[in-house]
Amino acid sequence: MEFTDEQLERYSRHIILRDVGGAGQMQLLAARVLVVGAGGLGAPMLQYLAAAGVGTIGVVDDDDVDLSNLQRQIIHTTDTIGTPKADSAASAIDALNPDVKVQLHKVRLDNANAAQIIADYDVVADGTDNFKTRHIISDTCVALKKTLVSAALGPFEGQLATFKPHAGEGLPCYRCFLPEEPPEDMQRTCSDIGILGAVAGVVGTMQALEVIKEILNIGDSLAGKMLMIDALSMSTRAIGLPQDPNCSACAQGNKT
Repeated sequence: MEFTDEQLERYSRHIILRDVGGAGQMQLLAARVLVVGAGGLGAPMLQYLAAAGVGTIGVVDDDDVDLSNLQRQIIHTTDTIGTPKADSAASAIDALNPDVKVQLHKVRLDNANAAQIIADYDVVADGTDNFKTRHIISDTCVALKKTLVSAALGPFEGQLATFKPHAGEGLPCYRCFLPEEPPEDMQRTCSDIGILGAVAGVVGTMQALEVIKEILNIGDSLAGKMLMIDALSMSTRAIGLPQDPNCSACAQGNKT
C-alpha cells in the first residue's frame, strides 16, 4: 500500500515524527478500534482517532443525542439532537476524515453480543458510565485477548488505565481493580452529580492518545498502572495496579 498525495499531506505531521513515520501511519490506517460509548469520553476520542487516520472505527451506542449532551459531547451538534448518537458520530467522522471506515453497532453491549462485536477489533476503548457494562467489556477482552483502554469521569477528575493481561505476567484486568459492581446506591453518573464539560474532553483525548500508543507500540503503556487526573489542581499521579492472583477473569487457572 502506498500513500496518496492527499494522505501524504493529511498525515504529514505524523510521517515526519521519528516514532511514527510512514510505517506507523500505515499501522494506524490498518488498525481496527472499537469505541464503546459516543458520549463524554467517546466524543473527543472518536474525533482524534479519526483525525489520526485509524482506518476502521467501530462505534457502540444505542442512545439518541439530547440537548444536555452538548455541554461535553462535542462530536454532536444542535442539528443532530434526537438522532442516534452512533449516526451523529459517523457523520462527524466522515466529514473530518473520509479515509476512516465507520462500523456502527446501535445496540447496548451485553453478554449476548459482546464477544461477536469485540472479536472484530484490535483495541477496545471503554467510554461507558456504568459498572455492569465495564465488567462485560473487560471480561470479553480478557477472553479474546484484546487490549482494553478504559477511562472514567467524575465532576472534576478522571481515571485512565490500559488492561492487557495477555501481554505479560502480572498485568491486571479491570476486575483485578474492581472485582464486583459497587452497590446500586453508590453508583453515580454525570446526570446525578454533574461534570465540568472540558474534563471529559481532556480525559477522552488522553484516552485516544493511549489507544494510538498501543497501536504503534510506542512510549510507556499504562498497563499495570492507573493515571489519576485532577482538573482543579491541574495535577496527575500514577498508581500501580497489580494483578489479583485470585481474579475470576484473568488469573491463571480462572480464565474463562
